[in-house]
Amino acid sequence: MNRILVVDDDPHARDFIRSLLEPLGRVSVASGPDTAIQAIASEEPPDLVITDMAMPEPGDGLKVLAAARAHQPDAPVIVITAYGNVEGALDSIQKGAWDYLTKPFDPDALLHVARRALEQRRLVAENRQLRGAFAARHEPVGRSPALLEVYKQAARAAASNVPVLISGETGTGKELLARAIHARSPRANKPFIPVDCGAIAEGVMESELFGHARGAFTGATGARRGLFEEADGGTLFLDEIGDIGPRVQSQLLRALQEGEIRRVGESVPVKVDVRIVTASHRDLREAVGQGTFREDLLYRLDVVHLHLPPLRERREDIPQLVEHFAALHQRTGVRPVITDSAMRALVAYDWPGNVRQLQNVIARALALNATGVLTAEDFPPPIGNAQPIEPRGLTGDLPTLDELNRRYAAHVLQRAGGNKSEAARLLGVNRKTLYRLLSPEPGPTEEANDGEDDPPR
Repeated sequence: MNRILVVDDDPHARDFIRSLLEPLGRVSVASGPDTAIQAIASEEPPDLVITDMAMPEPGDGLKVLAAARAHQPDAPVIVITAYGNVEGALDSIQKGAWDYLTKPFDPDALLHVARRALEQRRLVAENRQLRGAFAARHEPVGRSPALLEVYKQAARAAASNVPVLISGETGTGKELLARAIHARSPRANKPFIPVDCGAIAEGVMESELFGHARGAFTGATGARRGLFEEADGGTLFLDEIGDIGPRVQSQLLRALQEGEIRRVGESVPVKVDVRIVTASHRDLREAVGQGTFREDLLYRLDVVHLHLPPLRERREDIPQLVEHFAALHQRTGVRPVITDSAMRALVAYDWPGNVRQLQNVIARALALNATGVLTAEDFPPPIGNAQPIEPRGLTGDLPTLDELNRRYAAHVLQRAGGNKSEAARLLGVNRKTLYRLLSPEPGPTEEANDGEDDPPR
């Protein structure tokens, strides 16, 4: 059961808040900072502290906050302050308070903030307890050379604090890679907060990321911390970053440059210490060229670039992934058996939904198969009747040297996500030469538009 401590020198306010919060757990009260500090340092410390800012002695609320941060750093502290002392409340936020409310506060707003604070407390404790098991269970799986190279780069990036941009098709495991980076970073004991930018409207996104003040807009009955503040000290993962609008792009750029954010409706900045990892299935450089994404923001985000290749380009990883997902979704505690016919069909299929689709297919097959032995017939067409790929590529059909060069250049361009500058860099040529490789007899317009033989970026 949650333990909640209410600190206020006004007995009527204490009793009111205690009765209001009793549905959330066991509520104890303290009339001043000395009693509160004893409770915080006891053998049964509170999971949540709610304290008045102004008690008989100046700074008493800050004394309670300091004791909570020292003895129970995972316990959120909510500060209640008079409306005219908002500056002091913001000061408390910078000193570690989880949130604040101004008097007279809306009871529903206090209940809402307290529930969110306790949920955050639970998630932090759960993250610490299960982090090791989670890493073993959910980190990216594979042994292909392309994926191993991504792993090596991710491991190097994890030790630093620089922003990371992960590109790749939908379903390739971008969030899993972001979680693996966080788990191996010095921030591993702090929150990992994922945000699906494509699922949140821009007007809502601003409040979600940066929080808002009470009364900042219709329905803002209380102040609210944003996800930047909730991720303080940890990692904020912004998935599908290319979907955010221009206003939020501007605010995100300022947050990265200054290390501070402003809640909607407030002018006082709040310092935050957050590591940013982003992901996109789109080519953000193309978005910059189209005017839908800020170039200066891309430079801030794309310090370390990791590209996850699609599953069809690393089929050698499919057997290991199949065994991994079969172990995850087994029903009886007995490891499922994957027959040769099943594995051949799975390796032959192109997997447009990538790793996510493969996991769902394995989970469905095991849910509908009572024997635990999977054959090709357990998978719906076209997966179950997929045919092995005929040998083609470098030697299968004896191409000419020009054709061989063209195929290889096209393969590298595909691996680079269609980014011609990146493909040219990987091949060690300039863009003009890349065009010649892709088309043995390039047209004059194509070369004319390419410009000078600048070295690849």
